[in-house]
Amino acid sequence: MSSEPRTRGQKAARREESEGGNGVAPTSKSARSNQSSDVVESEEPRENIFLFWPNLIGYSRVVLAVAALYYMPLHPRTCSILYTVSCTLDALDGHVARKCDQSTSFGAVLDMVTDRCTTACLLVFLSSAWPRWAIVFQILISLDLASHWIHMYATLTMGGSGSSHKNVEASRSWVLHQYYTNKNLLTACCVMNEAFFIGLYLLSFSSPILSPSLLQPVPDAQPLSAQPGNPAHPVPASLFSSPWSAGALELARANKIDSTLPWAVTLIAFPLMAFKQFVNVIQLIHASKWLAEGDIQARRNRKKA
Repeated sequence: MSSEPRTRGQKAARREESEGGNGVAPTSKSARSNQSSDVVESEEPRENIFLFWPNLIGYSRVVLAVAALYYMPLHPRTCSILYTVSCTLDALDGHVARKCDQSTSFGAVLDMVTDRCTTACLLVFLSSAWPRWAIVFQILISLDLASHWIHMYATLTMGGSGSSHKNVEASRSWVLHQYYTNKNLLTACCVMNEAFFIGLYLLSFSSPILSPSLLQPVPDAQPLSAQPGNPAHPVPASLFSSPWSAGALELARANKIDSTLPWAVTLIAFPLMAFKQFVNVIQLIHASKWLAEGDIQARRNRKKA
């Protein structure tokens, strides 16, 4: 016959034995404190990163870019306006992010991906407008995508997940350090790069110098010939079932616009556009070497182990 606990100590001991016998571990004071802090954290409102103001601006850029692509084949003025507004918002979202303290990794990636995709789509159109120069535009697309992707991957792999691709030490690359730390230089290069390609896009609709057949009738063509590029076409709807056909594109280009402003924009923007392509090459080489250094160190560590 067991004795009944009489003192408080005996009762506490009996209670702990009872909990241990039921498979329940006694809860310490620190454990109870951690549980209470978890409850407090779970009660705090969860921020919706996707609805931050700079990210909303980023979504509007995507919408404007898609609209510009829709109008790109046949409406150069409308396309240029939409594309320009989308590029202008690129500078606004970073300012809003800093002012509202809403800088996020998602926003940085969204901004970069939007830039790369919109530029690539414009270069694809230029490849179709000037097939003889298609390989040049294809190389520029590949260089832009490869340079930024490898640079971003190298930064995350070698610098850590919290590193920014814009934090490049001068000891590693003086050119990249100047490019990313000088905001005026970075902004000017990005703006002039897009301005150059927009200028080329407008010249594809306006300059007989670059497109000799733009307004030149085909020799020995009949007055109502359906030959694409001949201004003596009848109503487009009676010729082309699809408004996006190659013949419809030629008719749109025959609707001549003045080439003075596009030529000025293209010539002024060319030097900084060329410098940005040079930076892309340096960035590609720098990131590749950085990744190779990591591979060499990893192989050394495996051999030592």
